[in-house]
Amino acid sequence: MAEIKIHDKTFVPFIESKDIEQSIERMANTLYQEYENKVPVFIGVLNGVIMFFSDFLKYYKGDCEIGFLQLSSYKGIQSTGDINLLKDISVDITNRDIVILEDIIDTGNTLEYLYKLLEAKPVNSIKIITLFFKPEVYTKNLNIDLIGMNIPNKFVIGYGLDYDGLGRNLKDLYQLKENI
Repeated sequence: MAEIKIHDKTFVPFIESKDIEQSIERMANTLYQEYENKVPVFIGVLNGVIMFFSDFLKYYKGDCEIGFLQLSSYKGIQSTGDINLLKDISVDITNRDIVILEDIIDTGNTLEYLYKLLEAKPVNSIKIITLFFKPEVYTKNLNIDLIGMNIPNKFVIGYGLDYDGLGRNLKDLYQLKENI
């Protein structure tokens, strides 16, 4: 892993893909034990979740259904604070056990918006899991049921996360060089 440049920023290696995949496998096995005799609906928040979601499904041993929605709250490397629903959930979740798969949770603003959206629907349960979690900036009271990795409050790209549309396809996670 070497430094990379995207747009006007330099990013340095942070977490290798093999370590990310080990966390995902652990998470999938943990959830399978809980939902072994059920068919949960895994809901992903596009676009960042795509790599995590795909790899999670590869490791999940049970039956499941999937759905996606799309929210927007970032411009560049900063959250705008405004959350917009760009695409609603693509599957019927009535009376179902819902598992929200998030790529990253920082302040929790997007998560809170999503949780309220789902909570207003007639679902059996809602569970929240995230691959990356920034505990030092998390400001909400929602319980995160399963965390892949705690990371510091640094801007990161790769493994589905982007900087102005680029970097999602990187298999490893990189952090902004100025943040080190």
